Amino acid sequence: MTKLTDSVQKPYRYFGGEYNVPDMNKPCDVRFCMCVADSYEVGMSNLGVRILYYLFNSIDRVVCERCYAPFADYENYLKSNNLPLASLETQTPLADFDFVGFSLQYEMCYSNVFYMLELAGIPVLTEERGEDMPFIVAGGPCTVNPEPMYKYFDFFFVGEGETPWREIIEDYKKMPECTKKDFLRYVDEHYECIYVPSLHPAVYDGDKCVVAPDCRVWRNIEADMNTTFCPSTQLVPNMEIVHDRAVAELFRGCANGCRFCQAGFIYRPVRERTLDNAYNLCVNLLESTGYDELSLNSLSTSDYSQLMPLLDRLLPYCEKHHVQLNLPSLRLDSFKGKMAQGNRKSSLTFAPEAGTQRLRNVINKNITEDNIFGTLADAFGEGYTSVKLYFMLGLPTETEDDIKGIAHLAEKIAERYYEIPKDQRNGKCQITASSSFFIPKPFTPFQWAPMNTEREFLDKAAIVKAEVRAQLNQKSIRYIYHEADISLLEGFLARGDRKCAEVIEKAYRKGAIFDAWSEYFRKDAWEEAFAETGIDVSFY
Repeated sequence: MTKLTDSVQKPYRYFGGEYNVPDMNKPCDVRFCMCVADSYEVGMSNLGVRILYYLFNSIDRVVCERCYAPFADYENYLKSNNLPLASLETQTPLADFDFVGFSLQYEMCYSNVFYMLELAGIPVLTEERGEDMPFIVAGGPCTVNPEPMYKYFDFFFVGEGETPWREIIEDYKKMPECTKKDFLRYVDEHYECIYVPSLHPAVYDGDKCVVAPDCRVWRNIEADMNTTFCPSTQLVPNMEIVHDRAVAELFRGCANGCRFCQAGFIYRPVRERTLDNAYNLCVNLLESTGYDELSLNSLSTSDYSQLMPLLDRLLPYCEKHHVQLNLPSLRLDSFKGKMAQGNRKSSLTFAPEAGTQRLRNVINKNITEDNIFGTLADAFGEGYTSVKLYFMLGLPTETEDDIKGIAHLAEKIAERYYEIPKDQRNGKCQITASSSFFIPKPFTPFQWAPMNTEREFLDKAAIVKAEVRAQLNQKSIRYIYHEADISLLEGFLARGDRKCAEVIEKAYRKGAIFDAWSEYFRKDAWEEAFAETGIDVSFY
């Protein structure tokens, strides 16, 4: 057998053994493997997975382990040594667990589910998995529309999982002799947040899928952030990950109601931690991990009602212990100078979303240019010279003036910076304007809005790029945009129905994996899959 260290580029992705791993040797009746259909670097950064990992391991006689999508070098290592994909903690094959759970955070990771199941020797179709195979289950934001993956999962969990998952596992422990079908019927009947596709066949009336009247699924909502299970520690990875820092969740939900934002609607209502609870969580995370960087995370962190009092307590602690404090997801109309004090004087990120006030009003992004310029004046006064601005192209009612407005807004910001006397400026400013493409997501006010074609998206990006080059301060403005072809496919998967399932599997068979990574994305595989199945992507 070849050595792992001699076979892969970054073996620490597959070793396990991170600091703060729970006890894997305790007596157990239920084994759960928590999977993320993406790389170690991405999966280890996911807060929801982290919470459930510690939740399961806190249950008596339950052990939860992890698995992430391997890159090609590790895939080759497994195949050359005739090994199945296994968990990180104990190298237990995935097929030997009772439950294999996938966190579906992003539609473009769907093909990696097949990839991981096949490496584990587990049939991808539910109907081909017998009693000796684990339950293959899914949670995460993509489960609000699970239909494109309906025949690959035994059941979907919709919503927040802290309370029901504990109950589901306890129920399973009490039913050791029941068959898989019996247990699926049980959870389907007893849990409103569980969807078992095999028990609810789809009926089509032409192109329209008619929902069975006996099938109603309600997302679970954890009512109180202060009493809901929350780990006071986190794993410290073996390598640098995407969010390589201690992360504290201050609240869930968002009151802003941006009409394109799925997270803002599916995580409603707003539920905050108390000031003491939030502060203690931050301190416990830092002291139990040794991190020298802390991120205060929520959908819109600056909207936390106790943020300023929290900063009053955290900033002295962070200064004393040499901890870098990060505040992501800041709103332009609620940013205050104190919020910048703990951040590095490198770059601030804001999301105006649209280049004109008219379009910001349409999408319910209730910030004005006065908010924008006043906020950035404060930031420039704190020593910042770099600003990242996020926009969307293809929003409903968008005009060419709205598109060009992205470049004009960036130019106005640059002008504000250069109005500062030269001897008071901290060098040149750098404004990065980044545009993604509007994707109508389920359970948003814009879920039925039309989506642009790939060509339309690219033409709009070209307009912005040309307009940036026409600005006086163009050297201070950098414009980048997302891949249009990937955005189009994401829209198909987000709004798709059961007819889409065959396309996804066929694309995988033709080589589609790691679709979320532009360097791995195989557009040809998807085009062939659409052609062979006769599915028209433009219909969706």
